[in-house]
Amino acid sequence: MTDIKRRDVLASIAVAGGALAAQASASQAQTLDLRTVKKETEIACVYHCDFGDPGRIGQMITNIDNHLSVYDYDPFMAKILIVAHGQGIKPFIDDYEGTPWTKDAPEPALFERFQGLAKLGVEVYLCQITFKRNKIAPAKARKDAFIKQVPSGVASLAELQTKGFVYIKVG
Repeated sequence: MTDIKRRDVLASIAVAGGALAAQASASQAQTLDLRTVKKETEIACVYHCDFGDPGRIGQMITNIDNHLSVYDYDPFMAKILIVAHGQGIKPFIDDYEGTPWTKDAPEPALFERFQGLAKLGVEVYLCQITFKRNKIAPAKARKDAFIKQVPSGVASLAELQTKGFVYIKVG
């Protein structure tokens, strides 16, 4: 085998292996294993978001910001998670086409505020059951690193509470 053919073969193997690894990591990253989530700060809260009203979502974001401000926005002092299901997933999907909210207009400013919270360590867990029951392609979920999917929103809320996360719901 000539050097060129060997290089071509090795390059093809590397590309194929990389593609398979990327596929595997993407599928693994889609569903968060809640067993890996631990309460690592003294203050740990989970906000429950099952509503789609932009005003109420905005109020929740303000409450989270106020909450973090008491701890000087220090992620080592307070950890906040948001579990979203039902209409609560709306800010975290790319577009509403083909969803029950096709006639609604997305609120980009809300998502920008969530991105700001994410810089402070806030994470969002999206309910996969909501996607399945509403026939929404999981690929519509935004790809930001602070957004993760969980099998069930309500089951996640309960499990996080057993780990010491305090439950908060706005509204």
